[in-house]
Amino acid sequence: MKSSTAIYYMIFSVFAFALMNAVVKYLAVFNVYQLVFFRSVGTLFFTIPLLIKNKIPFLGNNKKLLLIRGLVGVVSLTCFFQSLNYLAVGTAVSLRYTSPIFAAVLAYFFLKEKIKTIQYFLFTLALFGVLIIKGFGVDVHTIGLILILISAFFHGSVFVLIRKLGNKENPYVIINYFMIMAFVFGGIMSINHWRNPNATEWLLLLSLGVFGYIGQLYMTKAFQANETNVVAPLQYLEIIFTIIIGVLWFGEIYSLTTLLGIFLILIGLIYNIYIKRKKS
Repeated sequence: MKSSTAIYYMIFSVFAFALMNAVVKYLAVFNVYQLVFFRSVGTLFFTIPLLIKNKIPFLGNNKKLLLIRGLVGVVSLTCFFQSLNYLAVGTAVSLRYTSPIFAAVLAYFFLKEKIKTIQYFLFTLALFGVLIIKGFGVDVHTIGLILILISAFFHGSVFVLIRKLGNKENPYVIINYFMIMAFVFGGIMSINHWRNPNATEWLLLLSLGVFGYIGQLYMTKAFQANETNVVAPLQYLEIIFTIIIGVLWFGEIYSLTTLLGIFLILIGLIYNIYIKRKKS
C-alpha cells in the first residue's frame, strides 16, 4: 500500500510539472531569472499561509539538511535554465533526465539503498527512450553540457536529500526552504532583466508557482513514502505527459521514433517497479 501511494503521488507530481513546463515554453520571451522568481512567488502564496494556519515551525528540525536541499534545488533549476542559452531544448531536457540515475547511485552510497543489476539496465533503457524522444542537437556546446550535467546531478541529489529528511520534516517546510531561496535569488538576478507582463502574462507567470507547488508537494510526499530508486524513475513520465500537452496545446506532431521512445520508457518504468515490489 505504501509503495502504491508513493507511485500515485509521483504520477500526480510529474503531470503538474508537465503543465508548468508548457507554460514556461509559452512564456519564453521572459528572462529565466524572472521565471524562477515567479515560480517561487506562486508557490510561497500557498506554503506560507499553510505553515501559519497549521502552526508548523518555519525553520523545521534539521535546518542544515533543509538549507542544503534548498540550495541544491536552486542550483539545479538555475543551471537548467542557463543551459538553454547554449543547448537546444531537446538536448538539455534529455540530459537532465539522467537525474534519476544520479539519484539511484547517490542513494546507494549515502542511504545504502540497493540496486539490482537489472535495474541499471532498466534505467539505461528508460534513458535511451528519453533520448530517442527528445533527440540531440547537432552541436553540443561545452559550457551548456557542463551546466546541464550539473543540473542533473543536483536534481538527483534533491531526491536523495528528501529521502534522507524522511517523515521528520513537514513537506511544506521542505518546499518553503527551496522557494524562499529561489525567491531571493530569482528576485535579485531579475532586477536588471525585468520585463513588464500584461494581464494574461501575469496570470500565466503566477500559475508557474501553482503547478510547481503541486508538483513539488507530491514529489516530496512520494520520496518520503518510498525508496528513491522506486520513485525517481517515474520522473520519466513527465516526458509522456509533456508530449500529450504539446499535441493538444501547441499542435506538435510526433513520429514513430518518438512512439518507440515512449515504449522503451514504459518498459523500463513498469518492470523496475515490478522488480522492487517483488523484492519487498
